[in-house]
Amino acid sequence: MSLLWPGFLYSLVLIPLAAAVYIWFLRRRRRFAVRYSSLSLVREAAAKQSWLRRHFPFILFLLALASLGFALSRPVATVIVPSNKATVILAVDVSLSMCSTDIPPNRLEVAKDSALTFVQENSSGRQVGIVAFAGFAELIQPPTNDLKSLENAIGYLSPGRRTAIGSAILRSLDAISEVDDRVAPSALDSSTGPTNPVQAPVEYSPHIIVLLTDGASNAGPFPLSAAEQAVERGVRVYTIGFGTTHNTSPMNCGDGDLFGGFGFGGGGGFGGGGFRREIDEDTLKQVAGMTGGKYYVAESAGELRNVFADLPTYVIATRETTEISVFFTAIAALMTFAALVLSSLRHPLL
Repeated sequence: MSLLWPGFLYSLVLIPLAAAVYIWFLRRRRRFAVRYSSLSLVREAAAKQSWLRRHFPFILFLLALASLGFALSRPVATVIVPSNKATVILAVDVSLSMCSTDIPPNRLEVAKDSALTFVQENSSGRQVGIVAFAGFAELIQPPTNDLKSLENAIGYLSPGRRTAIGSAILRSLDAISEVDDRVAPSALDSSTGPTNPVQAPVEYSPHIIVLLTDGASNAGPFPLSAAEQAVERGVRVYTIGFGTTHNTSPMNCGDGDLFGGFGFGGGGGFGGGGFRREIDEDTLKQVAGMTGGKYYVAESAGELRNVFADLPTYVIATRETTEISVFFTAIAALMTFAALVLSSLRHPLL
C-alpha cells in the first residue's frame, strides 16, 4: 500500500491532542465531584463499571480519527480484479506466398475463413483488432466488438510482397497501447538484430497477439527484437506456422485486383511456376516462448480452425492500482457512530 498525499498523515497528531483533552476533562470532573456531599455514593457507582466500559466510546473515537487521517492521505493498493477489457490482435501474413494452393483454394482464403470463424464465435467478449503485414504492417481494424467491421476488414485482405514479422508485432503492440494506457507504445526504431535477453514479466497483460505466417521474416525489424518489446510489456504472442513443408504448389490469389482493399501491392492472379516457401519455425517458437505464448503449426484448413479454437480467449484476472480511501472513511464513520450509540446508552459516572 502507498499514499498519494502522505503529508496528511500529520493530521494524526490530533489523536494525542484529543487524548490529552479527554484526560484533562476527566481530571476536571473529578475536582468538581468533590463538591458533592455524597461522594461515597458516586465512588460506589463508579467502581461498578470497568475501565474499558467507561472509556471504550472514546477509544472508538480515537480509532475513527486515525482511520480518517489515513483516508485523507489517499492510500492506494494493488488489487486483483477480473479483466473484461482484454484485446486480441490478429496479425495476418498477406505476403505473396499466402497465394500458395497447397491448402485449397489458397492459404490466404483459408486463413481469412478461420479468422472469420474466430471473430464470429468470440463468446468471451474480448475486443479483436486486425493487423495485416507483408513488407510492412498496418492496423486495418482497431480493436472492436463490432462483428460487421471485423468481417469487412478480414474480407478485404489481399497480398503484397515480402514478410515483416517484427513490424507486425510492433504494430500490434501499438494497437494495444491505444486502448490500454498501461501498455507503452513500441519503439519503432527497434534494431534489426537480437539484443540482450529480457527477463520475463512478473505477470502478463490480459491482451494477446496472435500472429499467423507461412514464411520467414525478410523485411522490417528483427522478430526477436520486436518480441523483446512484447516481453517488456507483458504481452504474450501466440504464433501460427501455416502451410505444408517442402511446398512447390502453384500460387493463385484469384482474379481480384490485388491493389484494392487493404492490399500491399503485388501482381495479379498467379497461375503456376510455384517455388518452395518454408516457415521459420525456430524464430516463431522463440517469439512464442520468450513472450509466454505458444507456437502452433497448421498444415490444413481443419488444423487451422482447431488452432483458433484452442487460443486462450478467456477473461483473466489482472492487478490494478486503486485508491482505497473510501474504506478508511467508511470505517471512521462506523466507529464514530458506534461511539455515539455507546455514549448515549451508557452514562458512566466519572
